[in-house]
Amino acid sequence: MKNLPWRDFSALVISIGIVGLGLGATIPLTAVTLDVRGAGTQVIGLVTAASALGILGVAPFVTGWVARFGPRHTMMGAVWAAAAVTAAMQAATDVWLWCALRLVFGAAMGVLFTIGEAWVNRIAPDQSRGRVVALYTTSFTLFQLAGPALVALLNGRLAWPFAACGLLFIAALPGLMLLNGTRLPAEKEAHARWQDVLPKMPMIALGAAFFALFDTLILALLPVYAMRQGIVTELALISATVVLAGDTALQFAMGALADRYGRFRVHVGCGIAVCLLLPLLPLAAGIPWLWWTLLLALGAAAGAIYMLALVACGERFSGAALTSASAVVNASWGIASAAGPLATGALMHGVGIHALPAVLFGACALFLISAWWERRGRLIEGGGGT
Repeated sequence: MKNLPWRDFSALVISIGIVGLGLGATIPLTAVTLDVRGAGTQVIGLVTAASALGILGVAPFVTGWVARFGPRHTMMGAVWAAAAVTAAMQAATDVWLWCALRLVFGAAMGVLFTIGEAWVNRIAPDQSRGRVVALYTTSFTLFQLAGPALVALLNGRLAWPFAACGLLFIAALPGLMLLNGTRLPAEKEAHARWQDVLPKMPMIALGAAFFALFDTLILALLPVYAMRQGIVTELALISATVVLAGDTALQFAMGALADRYGRFRVHVGCGIAVCLLLPLLPLAAGIPWLWWTLLLALGAAAGAIYMLALVACGERFSGAALTSASAVVNASWGIASAAGPLATGALMHGVGIHALPAVLFGACALFLISAWWERRGRLIEGGGGT
C-alpha cells in the first residue's frame, strides 16, 4: 500500500467513520424514542423503511450532483442535511413528519456512502485495493458499532439527544475539508448514467443486495430465531453482535486474501461459504461452541461479499462511471433493506422460523448464479468457453 495517498485516505476514513458513529447512534435512539412515545413496532418499521427508501431515491442523482458541485462539496452538503434533519427530530412529534425527516436522512446517507465508496476506490492502488477497501469498511463498521454504546452511555443525561447526534455529523466536516477534490470526477468529466453501468455489474449489485438483506435481517430477526431455537434470551440478544464482530475482525484478512489469490475467486468462495454455513444454523443452535463459531465465520464471509463488491467497482469502472456504479450499489442496498425484512418477517410468521436462513440462502445463491453468469459471458467473449 506504499502508493496510497495516506492523507486523503485517513481524512476520508475518519470523516465517514464519524458519519457511521452518528448513524449508529441515531438508529437505536429513534427506535427507543418512538417506543417511549407509545408507537408500535409497525410504526418503528415504517420510520426505519423511510431511511432505506431515501437511499434508494437519491441514487440516480448523485453522479449529476458530483459533476455539478464536486465530490467534496456534495458530501459536505449531505453532512449538513443529515445534521439538520437529525436535530429537527428532537421537536417533531407527528409520525409522518418523522418519516419525512428519515427519508431525507436516508438520502443524505446515500450520498455520503456513494461518494465515499467511489473515492476510496479512486485513490486505492490496484495491487492493494482489497486491503484498502477492507480498512475503509472495517473502520466504518467499528464506528457504527460504537453508536449504540454511546446512546446507552448517555441515556437520560442529555436534554436534547437528537441535537447531540446532529452535532456528531458536523464533526465530520473538518476531515472532508482536507480531502483533495481532484481525485473524483468534477465538472469536466462526462456524466455517466446508472442505466449505462448497471448491465455491467449484476454480480456487484446482487452482492451488495445480499449483504444489505443479511445485515438487516441479522440485526432484526436473528435474536428471535435464536430464542425460538431454545437459546436463552441474554445469549440470543448478543448473537447479532457476534456476527458483526466476525464481519469487522476479519475484513482486512479477506481483503489481503483477495489481493493475493484473486478477487473474483475469493468473492465466489465467500458466497459458497455462506451457502454452506446457513443450513447448519438449526444444528448449531444446540451446541454453544459451534453456534458462536458459525456466527463469526458467517459474519466474515457475508461481510467480505459486500467489501469485494466495492473492490470490483473500482476494478471495472473509473471516472464518473465509478460514481454511478457506487450509486447502483447503494440503490441495491436500499431496495434489499427496505423490502427484505417485511417479506422475511411475513414468511417466518406464515411458514416457520427457518424461513430466515432459507431467505438468506436464496439471496446468496442468486449472487453465485450472477457470478457464474458473468464468468460464462467473459469466457464466451474471450473464446475460451461454451
